[in-house]
Amino acid sequence: MNRHDRWPSHPTSLHEWQLARLRSYLSTTVLPFSAHYRALFDKEHVAPAMLRCLDDLRRIPFTSKSDFLPGTDGADPVRDFVLKPDRAVLSRRPATLLRVLLHGRAAVSESFEQEFRPLLLTSTTGRSAVPIPFLFTAHDLDNLRLAGARIMRVCAAEREMRMMNLFPFAPHLAFWLTHYASLGFGVFMLGTGGGKAMGTDGNLRLIRKIKPDVLIGMPTFLYHVLNELAHERFPLPSLRKIVLGGEKAPSGMRRKLRALARELGAEHVDVLRTYGFTEAKMAWAECPFHEDAGSAGYHIHPDLALIEIVDPKTGEPRGEGEPGEIVFTPLDARGSVVLRYRTGDCIDGGLFHEPCPFCGRHVPRLMGEISRSSEVRDLQFGKLKGTLVDFNHLEHILDNAEHIGTWQLEIRKRNDDPLEVDELVLHVTKTDSTDNDHLHAALDARFVSEMEIHLNRIEVHSTEELRERQGVGTQLKEQRVVDHRPAAEKGVTHA
Repeated sequence: MNRHDRWPSHPTSLHEWQLARLRSYLSTTVLPFSAHYRALFDKEHVAPAMLRCLDDLRRIPFTSKSDFLPGTDGADPVRDFVLKPDRAVLSRRPATLLRVLLHGRAAVSESFEQEFRPLLLTSTTGRSAVPIPFLFTAHDLDNLRLAGARIMRVCAAEREMRMMNLFPFAPHLAFWLTHYASLGFGVFMLGTGGGKAMGTDGNLRLIRKIKPDVLIGMPTFLYHVLNELAHERFPLPSLRKIVLGGEKAPSGMRRKLRALARELGAEHVDVLRTYGFTEAKMAWAECPFHEDAGSAGYHIHPDLALIEIVDPKTGEPRGEGEPGEIVFTPLDARGSVVLRYRTGDCIDGGLFHEPCPFCGRHVPRLMGEISRSSEVRDLQFGKLKGTLVDFNHLEHILDNAEHIGTWQLEIRKRNDDPLEVDELVLHVTKTDSTDNDHLHAALDARFVSEMEIHLNRIEVHSTEELRERQGVGTQLKEQRVVDHRPAAEKGVTHA
């Protein structure tokens, strides 16, 4: 594996280089040891040598979340995505004999253990009714450390910084990526475990003691923590960066976090987003950029992942800078492995290969806002006709709205009657003394102008009340959109 961040800078050369890596990876690592993909490639009559250009990738069928769900026979397909090595096959690798001669059989056997034995498990959360485990080997943890260190460099971190990891302590990618990033980069990192492990008071106590330069965590929880510090009038001029992950962070939320940082005496704070998902076993980050110039995009690690953008309806590839669904293929993973994985995440700016205008890096970048196809829901506002509502856009509206701090959008049935129409109830905290009726009228007018739907009512809460409704400090992910309709209770999706 290339450890020196070297790859071709020209897009055509980069694609050829990535495809060569993919062909080798499939031939030597995936197909010999993955039950799922060995059967799939045989069924589709696909061989790695056929993958000569990006268009050839369509020969490999997509993988999606549904492929991990148990079948009617009770079989667990998750196991078939885990690489299970055959020592006889490994011994025939061209490099194995030379390594045996140079280092001995015991050392080579140990290297196979490092490459393939599972050591860490993370799991999907919040986006599927059934959590799906993904396994890491020592090889994967080396990649996690490498990818994390790159995120540190992309975010312009410095080794002298004091950092705090406020992600929940759980089998959750965000916490472990942040942990290994600090080890890979060589920087002080205090992991609090988030609100669920230490509570709000515990996190505040450590922030007062450490006086961090960098806070890393979920946007809603970091907003809550900074808001508490602002109410206490506790100064935190040392704060230089806020790094976000685990949930969407629209421009409105980032603007609110910058405003809170200024209240704490931190005048120049970079608020940077990361994007990752359990199935990738890694994440990517924005570099610091001028707020007025827009986002720098998520900087991809091209030696570790090949990213495609496809039409979410047809699966056809999209061109440079065209919106579509993000599809992920690893180039060096072990443990649990997925190929051409449809994330269900759609990006409105697409994929770019030109150098970053802010940091100058020659890497692919995912540009724009990311939304989830699962967050488009059918609501029955009238008796006869349903309405498709994009809750991704509703979240942007609310995060950008004036006069409100945190919020929760609740879907429910009128009078809790399963046969009645749906209602939208907005729960908010206010940031000023704006009249409740005026706030309702302004927000409802914006919902109508941008979404052509009405809010049924707005309920104003204290910070403590809304924090409890959202599950801040008690849930792995804060509940910003909740579906309390009777039919949805068994599988509520929380954004």
